[in-house]
Amino acid sequence: MRYALLADIHANTSALMAVLHDIERQVEIDGLICLGDIVGYGPNPGRCIELMRMAQAATVSGNHDLAALGKLNLSYFSPDAAQAARWTVGQLSEADSAYLGSLPTLLLVGEFTLVHGSPRQPAWEYLISLGSARQNFTHFKTPYCLVGHSHLPLVFKQSGGDVTFIRPSEHAAIPLEGFRFIINPGSVGQPRDGDPRASYALYDTESRMLRFRRVPYDIPAEQSRFFQAGLPLRLASRLEQGI
Repeated sequence: MRYALLADIHANTSALMAVLHDIERQVEIDGLICLGDIVGYGPNPGRCIELMRMAQAATVSGNHDLAALGKLNLSYFSPDAAQAARWTVGQLSEADSAYLGSLPTLLLVGEFTLVHGSPRQPAWEYLISLGSARQNFTHFKTPYCLVGHSHLPLVFKQSGGDVTFIRPSEHAAIPLEGFRFIINPGSVGQPRDGDPRASYALYDTESRMLRFRRVPYDIPAEQSRFFQAGLPLRLASRLEQGI
């Protein structure tokens, strides 16, 4: 089986389309996995939901998806994120809301546990440190856990009682055989590792190899959609910086 792993699309159609086209050029996949936050921040929530539904992606709910359904208190969000969340609510059709409402916060797919934040706190915890990774390995039973939320491509490897951190480079191939891993494929629509290109990963269950990909997309075109929608300018400007 070959899977494409996506996270944190954030209503960025330009980035999502670029990633989907890159996947088609790379390999014929058997399944698409989405680790939440299809919506939030960006100007095209409905179209991104539609694309994930069409792809029949195995998807979990993220904190911005929950916010768009009124299931999270927006006081926990930054002012710009809260403004975008309120705007998003008004853009969703009944079908869009029903789809987001149907998403679980934790899902098992083969050898994977899927969450947005962490297995300990599926919708909200940022899993970015060795300490939090060590604690979270006890909260899932599958060989691998896939997470998003931090917008950073990250890998944590558990070997016996030791946990190590791997920061994957572009096109890095990481063998997963014989160990347990927590994996973040990075963000499609809002990268925050200083590289503005969309990030995702591919995993082959036969070779047990995980590969990370970076994909350029038309950032000015996407920024213009932010401006037309009246979304906060800071949310548009950060796209070109990858922060």
